[in-house]
Amino acid sequence: MAAAAPLLSLLLFLLLLPASNSIYCDEDDCYDLLGLKQDANASEIKKAYYKLSLKHHPDKNPDPESRKLFVKIANAYEILKDESTREQYDYAIAHPEESIVHIIYWSFQVFYNTAQYYRAYYGHKTDPRAVLIGLLLIVSAFQYINQLTRYNQAIESVKQTPAYRNRLKALEFERTGGIASKKKGHKQMDKKVEEAVSNEVELQIHGVEKPSVWRLYGVQFILLPYFIGKVLTWEICWFWRYRVKKLPYAWEDACYLTQTSLKIPASTWKNIDESRKEDLVTRRLWEKSNMERYIAETRKESKRRR
Repeated sequence: MAAAAPLLSLLLFLLLLPASNSIYCDEDDCYDLLGLKQDANASEIKKAYYKLSLKHHPDKNPDPESRKLFVKIANAYEILKDESTREQYDYAIAHPEESIVHIIYWSFQVFYNTAQYYRAYYGHKTDPRAVLIGLLLIVSAFQYINQLTRYNQAIESVKQTPAYRNRLKALEFERTGGIASKKKGHKQMDKKVEEAVSNEVELQIHGVEKPSVWRLYGVQFILLPYFIGKVLTWEICWFWRYRVKKLPYAWEDACYLTQTSLKIPASTWKNIDESRKEDLVTRRLWEKSNMERYIAETRKESKRRR
């Protein structure tokens, strides 16, 4: 029950957040409710409250309207009897354009106090590991949904292209033995044929990868020790093999050095012709002098073709 009190207070605050100086006595004037002038002293405020409470207190007056008025009177008295709140109220009346500052300050105090309460009440009871796992699960779920949405949108976009429709017709023509069915239109094409073509087209989409659980932040975080160990092992083996023992580079390692030297993505390097790859690797472009020579030759060749 105690734990729910701050939350209820916060909800009530958000629902009833007023504007301007109405944060004090709603739309009424606190002084008018007590029948006082703004220069009334503390003694006059107290006397006015007791006088009105005898008239409108629920025990004295069962009228529902009188009960509502008593609540307003009590609230006005609570504001005006305290010097600090009365000073703030007087300032709000004199400077209505600055009242928003009080609202913001009050908002901050409510949120701050509520946060401090939950930190003190639940902080020592909550396992940080559970919080971290929950956060990773939520982030990973949103990440997967985002990737799946983008991927499906890309697929639908490709299906609208003429190349896709032409490939669809060609595959249907091939599977029917060159005899196109007159009964079936393009929209009524066999679903199996369309699905087969879709599987082929999906592989040709660039810039959008099919969603995979292995690329989710949560999975990568769990596998982080494995990846770190793998990278460290690779670095140690590389250092021992090529720095200490001075062995010649293996084909895969030479390809990696060439690719990184040319600053091209792995997918682009994969699509390069094998003979072209061999030519680039034999040039040893990871060495600065060879790279400078290659760039000069490339520029000269480009000018010659112009």
